[in-house]
Amino acid sequence: MTQSRKDVCEDRGLTGTEVVRRKICGARAVFCVRAFLVLAALTCGGCQTPTQALPNPPGPKTAVRLAPGDTIKVSYADESVPDQTQKIRRDGKVSLPLIGEVTAAGKRTIDFQHELVSRYEGQLENSEVLVTLENGTAAVTVSGFANKPGLVAFDRPTTVYQAVMQAGGASDYGSVSNIHLTRIINGEQRTETINLRPTIRGHPTKPKYVQDGDVIYIGRSWF
Repeated sequence: MTQSRKDVCEDRGLTGTEVVRRKICGARAVFCVRAFLVLAALTCGGCQTPTQALPNPPGPKTAVRLAPGDTIKVSYADESVPDQTQKIRRDGKVSLPLIGEVTAAGKRTIDFQHELVSRYEGQLENSEVLVTLENGTAAVTVSGFANKPGLVAFDRPTTVYQAVMQAGGASDYGSVSNIHLTRIINGEQRTETINLRPTIRGHPTKPKYVQDGDVIYIGRSWF
């Protein structure tokens, strides 16, 4: 770094050792300032802006809704129609005898059953049917700084903490206090930031449940 004329004049009145010491002190001061600025930047980068909780959070007793990929069985009381076991297509529909295509996705099993009973009235002598969910495996994606990022499948109520642990937990560079849960709500992606550190430390916390299609991103740890 080029010295100013004033500094050069001042240095001329000092011994060689004093000049060296003065330059070392100046270099250390510059280094300390730069280190402080870098640390401040990292600290701010690690700070989390509070986000609002996602609306209508699922719980352990949240009613299951049918989704594309689910396998359902429709059992008929009228013996003239064979029972049907079908997988709900990507468009959310199934094709059933006499009534054709019916949208199943997005409906509770019991609601879909009532709809079929109504549609089969007049088509069958006994329109009673029973709808059961044969296979309803759901999945979430765990990404970011996880030890085993990827798809995590579940067939029972699962929390964010359980999903993260199934993905191997946070890696050495990941932060359990910097978890981002993203969910599609009314056609928009919404994200909530979650701190799992109290849960991991054994403190009583209210569990946050996931639902099919959620994305969990484990953010980077800055310390």
